[in-house]
Amino acid sequence: MDYFNFVDESLDYLTPLMLEQDKFEENEVQPEYQNVALIIGVTGIVGNSLAEILPLPNTPGGPWKVYGVARRPRPSWNADHPVQYIQCDVLDTEDTRSKLSTLSDVTHLFYVTWASKSTEIENCQVNGEMFKNVLHTIIPNCPNLKHICLQTGRKHYLGPFELMGKLVAHDPPFHEDLPRLNVPNFYYTLEDILFEEVKKKKGLTWSIHRPGNIFGFSPYSMMNVVCTLCVYAAICKHEGVPLKFPGSKAAWNGYSDCSDADLIAEHEIWSAVDPDAKNEAFNVNNGDVFKWKHFWRVLAEQFGVEPWEFDESSKLSLTEMMKDKGPVWNEIVKENELVATKLEDVGIWWFADFVLGMECMLDTMNKSKEHGFVGFRDSKKAFISWINKVKAHKIVP
Repeated sequence: MDYFNFVDESLDYLTPLMLEQDKFEENEVQPEYQNVALIIGVTGIVGNSLAEILPLPNTPGGPWKVYGVARRPRPSWNADHPVQYIQCDVLDTEDTRSKLSTLSDVTHLFYVTWASKSTEIENCQVNGEMFKNVLHTIIPNCPNLKHICLQTGRKHYLGPFELMGKLVAHDPPFHEDLPRLNVPNFYYTLEDILFEEVKKKKGLTWSIHRPGNIFGFSPYSMMNVVCTLCVYAAICKHEGVPLKFPGSKAAWNGYSDCSDADLIAEHEIWSAVDPDAKNEAFNVNNGDVFKWKHFWRVLAEQFGVEPWEFDESSKLSLTEMMKDKGPVWNEIVKENELVATKLEDVGIWWFADFVLGMECMLDTMNKSKEHGFVGFRDSKKAFISWINKVKAHKIVP
């Protein structure tokens, strides 16, 4: 089934759906929900997209009732979503049990969160505990639970950050049948927990989703390259300096791809309701490729700064360039009346350095297509759309 083939020139395909949602709310008609979603990580980069798309009236499997779980209080940029927000630390077993065990009507679980620790062994332990806490609470207390979506990522094929470049990873393009690498990887830990826990409930199905670099919106995301680059461009604009490219020649000239957060959400919803997508692992990307040397000019145009051509003799690092820019960011926030943020929260410099310093790493969407998902995004239009969203929510000027 072709569930999500919405793309148009402006990427504002959700507008008519939102208007219908407004009409629905004005009439105050209470729907008879077909399914009930629980999003773990609702303020994350994909969780935020799920919170926007699931409640729309023509989303497959709907009408959906939606619960959203996050560790921190509900932020202003998430408050308009028609989601029942639950503040809960899923690493805390008792907090998880007390706040989630009463959600007995949940039919679909979307697990799109993670915690970052200093070593991959710690990542395996902590993320495994979080996932177990959720599953040990939801599976026995939700008699109508049908499906669990687990989001991992391309590190499934590359290995953890701490070992990249130090081990022989798979040769791209990556496909879902490649074997696991013989290294610790918390994605493998989560998969093993999932496979074990779904056995406890007859008929419970699962899907695993492996996006690449995600383009989306969330000031709370630990790996948001679009927001980070927007902050960098805003600082360059404020200081009147060119937008230097802090990456490698391979990234500048080579082909890259990305995974749009809304597309990932659509992909996960598709797998949750389509019988042909059950009990499978899928890559998910936009379906096209781009070069950072072209996107760098797009970024510069969006902020009115001069783009800097790649200089092979100059090795730059955003982590180093931005380490003393906290006061500058405070000035920008104050002068432009932006949402109050700290530079270290909205500028994830290490991750941008990683993305822009990598060689080309692509995967294939053939398996998703073969199983019926034909959604896609124009990555350039998506890049501009997410930049505009970061501006619209007054994270950057």
